[in-house]
Amino acid sequence: MSATTPHAAPTKLELLELLAAIGTAQWRDFASAAARHGLTSTQAKVLAQLNGPLPMRGLAALLVCDASNVTGIVDRLEARELVRREPAPADRRVKNVVATEAGREVMRRVREEMQATHGALDTLDDAESATLYALLERLRPTLEKDI
Repeated sequence: MSATTPHAAPTKLELLELLAAIGTAQWRDFASAAARHGLTSTQAKVLAQLNGPLPMRGLAALLVCDASNVTGIVDRLEARELVRREPAPADRRVKNVVATEAGREVMRRVREEMQATHGALDTLDDAESATLYALLERLRPTLEKDI
C-alpha cells in the first residue's frame, strides 16, 4: 500500500495476534535480562510486581498460580535478600512481600538491559511513542480489572 492508500482497519484477531507476538518477544527479552542476574523469569516477574507490599495470596493471583508455589519463589528471593516478608498491619497473620533496595536495583537493571525492547521502542518518534502510550493506557484498566 502506498502512503496515500487508506489502511483497512485490522480485525480483532489480527490485533490479538500482534499483541501476542509483541508480548512474547518482550517476555523473552525480559527473561533473558533476568537470567543474566541469576533470576528465573518467574522470580523476576514477582520482583516486577512489588511496587509496594503485596500479600502472598495477591502474588499468587498475579502469577495465576497456587499460593503454595509462591512460597518457594519468595523463599529463593528472600535468600538472595531481594525481598523480605513482613506482617500486614491490618492482619498480622497475613504476610506481605516487599522488595528490598537490592531487589528494586536488580529490577531497574533488568529493565535497562532489555535491549530488544529498547531497540524496538527506539524506532518510534516522540509522537508515535505518545500515541502508543495513550493507547496502551486506555487498554490497561480493562485488561487488568480482574487481576
